[in-house]
Amino acid sequence: MSTTGWRLLLRLGLRQDRILAPVALGVLVLMSVASAAATPGLYADQADRVRAAEAINASPAIVALYGPILDVTSVGELAMTKMTVLYAVFVAVLFVVVVRRHTRVEEETGRTELIGGTAVGRHAPLLATLVEAVLLALVLGVLTALGNTVSGLEATGSLAFGALWAGTALVAAGIGAVTAQLSASARTCAAYAAGVVGVLFVLRAAGDTGPGWLSWLSPLGWNTRVRAYGEVRWWLLACYLLLAAALAAAAVVLRTRRDLGSGLVPTRPGPRTGSPRLADAFALAVKVHATTLVLWSVAAGVLGVVFGMIAPGIGDLLDSEVAQSIIDELGGALVAAILSVVAVVLTYFAVTVVSHTGHDEQDGRAELVLATATSRSGWFAASAVLALVGTAWLLVVTGVGLWIGYVAADGPGIGNLVVAALAWVPAAWVVGALAVLSLAVGLRWSVLVWAWPAAFLTLSLLGDVLELPGWLTGLSPYSHVPSLPAEGWSWGSAGGLSAVAAALLVVAWWRFRERDIG
Repeated sequence: MSTTGWRLLLRLGLRQDRILAPVALGVLVLMSVASAAATPGLYADQADRVRAAEAINASPAIVALYGPILDVTSVGELAMTKMTVLYAVFVAVLFVVVVRRHTRVEEETGRTELIGGTAVGRHAPLLATLVEAVLLALVLGVLTALGNTVSGLEATGSLAFGALWAGTALVAAGIGAVTAQLSASARTCAAYAAGVVGVLFVLRAAGDTGPGWLSWLSPLGWNTRVRAYGEVRWWLLACYLLLAAALAAAAVVLRTRRDLGSGLVPTRPGPRTGSPRLADAFALAVKVHATTLVLWSVAAGVLGVVFGMIAPGIGDLLDSEVAQSIIDELGGALVAAILSVVAVVLTYFAVTVVSHTGHDEQDGRAELVLATATSRSGWFAASAVLALVGTAWLLVVTGVGLWIGYVAADGPGIGNLVVAALAWVPAAWVVGALAVLSLAVGLRWSVLVWAWPAAFLTLSLLGDVLELPGWLTGLSPYSHVPSLPAEGWSWGSAGGLSAVAAALLVVAWWRFRERDIG
């Protein structure tokens, strides 16, 4: 049978994701729970909550980013404003990553071909991947529903919200499965999937701020129209299942029409001879990651502009004295809060570079490079420098975007936004250096590169909510960054974090020099 052995491959996939899946799902659930628990206390009474919801709906920029609040009297809709659409994008990204990892990446490395040489059926790898995605989506939906209910939100609404997150995850898994058949490489697969998710987000944003029918064309638009914490449209949840099933069926059909290791969209052949500039290890690293850096730069700039345009109107959301005092207590300005999250997201560029370096070593490409005149130190330094310098560049781009958006929205003077973004560079360097150190210790530890940013973000966010000891929250480098532009620049913080990053890189270089390649 063409699906023979899928259960064994399912067990293998779950084992491979034993760290990624619990960490990623845990962070998503904690974000939802934290928002559900914190929102009611931000406003003195229902009138304050209604004014905040109406202010959100009155701002096209905020609606384009978060989606509208269809029931302004619902505490649940207000609490889940960011979670319904924006954080649903993070859910989609996670499931695309999981599906891509077990389909296109496995083919690219040749492991699928080895497995196919046994008694395993042709469609078994794809079936096992889709079943794993279904299981993870169910876990995410159930945990989110339980967490929101325990945090004080209405149980029926929490169940509907967990279901729409699970539905978003299943649709994203279907998108990942289809793009894995179209593309001929893992990198192209990621680009296709990101493009599809981006188009769905733009359709939803255009529909929420313009012709409403456009939102119905996007599963992300369905998220708000489910009305999880209002008059729930249970029938709409079935649309996620139907679309996910259609995408999965399409992936199966497309899989039968291509050869193993290839994609339906053929790759463009490169030049017959390489450029002399690629003789340098750093130039090669830049060439490999150039497209990724450009895409990240565009995304960082757009996010900066959007958030910069939103920032001047945030005062309308804080009519409550209680809410204003809490914002002040947390270190203030919305710009600082935005940067605290964006900095963590941009740190994942460094993680991406380091992870790719690990795959080069694992797949034998590193040995080919080191067989030339390239030294081990030069090859290692090229990836580390690109990871850290690239992250700093993205933060600068974000700061410039913030400034452009803020000025365009006629915001009052609040200080240099580019400097505010630069304040997060040393903290991002520490996390990037930890990722480099994880790779340097050994390939078996390289999976930790993805866990560091999420772990530190969770520690920072939950520190105040759970009243954790100061020494524990202080383990996160992000907790030592001053809230610019609300606060002043701290050379002590910047210098200390930079010194820690440098020390970690020295240890990483020493360890990498001592161990065997591969």
